[in-house]
Amino acid sequence: MTVEMPGFSWIIPFIISAVFLHGLIKKVRVFEVFVEGAREGFLIAIKLIPYLVGIYVAVGIFRESGAVDLMVKVLHPIVDFFEVPADALFLSIARSLSGPAALGMMLEIFDAHGPDSFMGRLASTLVGSTDTTFYIIAVYFGSVGVRKTRYAIPVGLFADFTSLVASVYIVKKMFG
Repeated sequence: MTVEMPGFSWIIPFIISAVFLHGLIKKVRVFEVFVEGAREGFLIAIKLIPYLVGIYVAVGIFRESGAVDLMVKVLHPIVDFFEVPADALFLSIARSLSGPAALGMMLEIFDAHGPDSFMGRLASTLVGSTDTTFYIIAVYFGSVGVRKTRYAIPVGLFADFTSLVASVYIVKKMFG
């Protein structure tokens, strides 16, 4: 089923035409520039492969070693103060590491509690308000050659924790 947005079906052909018209006016070889951009994009994608493999292997080792479970046990007393459920803490940690793993965990929460339950809504809010901090550091910083991340990881993890606490607060206020 396709959803038609009346009045907006012309925008893509308009943008493409505008690019070609701009190229004609400025005497730019549009197709050659397009092919060069595609070539550069392909080379960047190839350059990213080692970082992607590295982060996925590291995340797999981290999860399978039990380190995530240990982290949940260590952080549980701290998040109890904010009345954060253990499932939400576990989901938040997984989300910092891997988007697909977090989506899988969210689906498990949906199966166990239902999507319209407090936990289902909390999981949805949490996944929508956090990001894959370590994936971003590995892929984006790695692709441009940044070696010293300095404050990026602590700030990213603080933002993830803030999102966790805010998600619990918002869902409790709206649906609790």
